Amino acid sequence: MINQSNSSLKSFGKLKLKLLLTALAITSPFVSVGEIISSEQVIKDITYLAADELKGRASFSPELDQAANYIAKRFAEIGLKPMQSNGSASQATSNTTGFLQTFSVNQIQPQYLSVKLNNIDIRRENLAIATTMAQVNWQLGKAQNHIIDKDDDMRKVLGELNQQGGQHLVIINSAHSKMFQGYQSYFEGGLTKLSPLHQSAIVMVLSDETELNTYRVSARAKITKRVLTNVVGVLPGHENANEIILYSAHYDHLGTTTDGKQIYNGADDDASGTTAVINLAQYYAKQGNNKRTLMFSAFTAEEIGGFGSKYFSKQLNPDDVVAMINIEMIGKPSKFGAGTVWMTGMERSNLGALLNDKLNENLGNKNNEKSSALSSQIYQDPYPEQGLFYRSDNATLARLGVPAHSFSSTQLDQDQHYHQVSDDLNSLNLSSMHKVIEALAIATQALVDGTVTPTRIEQEQVRSQGKIY
Repeated sequence: MINQSNSSLKSFGKLKLKLLLTALAITSPFVSVGEIISSEQVIKDITYLAADELKGRASFSPELDQAANYIAKRFAEIGLKPMQSNGSASQATSNTTGFLQTFSVNQIQPQYLSVKLNNIDIRRENLAIATTMAQVNWQLGKAQNHIIDKDDDMRKVLGELNQQGGQHLVIINSAHSKMFQGYQSYFEGGLTKLSPLHQSAIVMVLSDETELNTYRVSARAKITKRVLTNVVGVLPGHENANEIILYSAHYDHLGTTTDGKQIYNGADDDASGTTAVINLAQYYAKQGNNKRTLMFSAFTAEEIGGFGSKYFSKQLNPDDVVAMINIEMIGKPSKFGAGTVWMTGMERSNLGALLNDKLNENLGNKNNEKSSALSSQIYQDPYPEQGLFYRSDNATLARLGVPAHSFSSTQLDQDQHYHQVSDDLNSLNLSSMHKVIEALAIATQALVDGTVTPTRIEQEQVRSQGKIY
């Protein structure tokens, strides 16, 4: 598919869209009767975002920029406004470039590392470094020194140092050699960090030394600035404009295999969520009566560290964000049935309970044609052992106290397509996905109307991110 011309790709896309629409019409009785969100538009959006033409939307790729431009064009057509740096809506004409929130990150790649302990040179295979510094030159007293003995918890000690930041020389007993090799392999891939860079480093040495009389550490790293782009649109509130409801998803994915012959289309992860954000924006813009300000963000670089949401969180006052609805992988039926959805961290705020109240109210409305088609509740995350609350962009805002949760449907304990080249349109259940989007529209209506306000997340109960790696 990669080597086909653009014209043949477009022809194929139109044919596939027609087939998908036919399939959805056959499998769902709700396509033409009582829709509140167009299933045809949903399919058009996800068909484009998951197309081979975008080559898996890898970070820093021209195809990711192509996807960003598509999302920005949709936001402009919908009638959203660009976001100003203080989180409010710009009054400028909504051209597509105004929706592009561009920023830079630093890619840090270690180039050289040499360590001498007690006048003995340490072999390179027994060394590892995680650094945000271009140069490291330490002698005794320059860095903080730590010894991890054979009975110590290596992961815990390194985690605490990572939380502190600063400059650390860590001597690790050879009993931890297997875990050391895991960290070594991870660090050799380099780090990506937002600006500004803190002068921090952890140098690890696999050695059974228990005393440090003298040491010398020398290291270099290459730091390269790269550009990334979020896409953000705003629907200003008519009454409580300073209160923000944020709908978000990430639009990046993994790109192609190393040889470039196969594509990680990322249809479920997370073209499905991005499609939901676009179509929820269109739904609420068409209503035109949102009391609170609605913000719609397609984040970049979630797959390589969540840098889009990290940058975004610094562009507004998080206290103004009433709730964050982060939509992550809704393309397949959940274990609770087609069209159902679950949320991460339900115990951390009462947002889930408020959304379920609205869904139950809708279900009890006998005159609502959609009642029987929509889920009656949003379920609690059925995979707590996977730590999903921390594995998407909601975690960044949750650390700032925002009731920020991810909403998903995929059965992660059974999904054979996650981060595989098979995560394409053919792996999705588009009827179920459409129902999830409509359920989220109904469930979040009270947030949009300003009639409910969820409790804040206790920041001290959310695990913070490391300062170094």
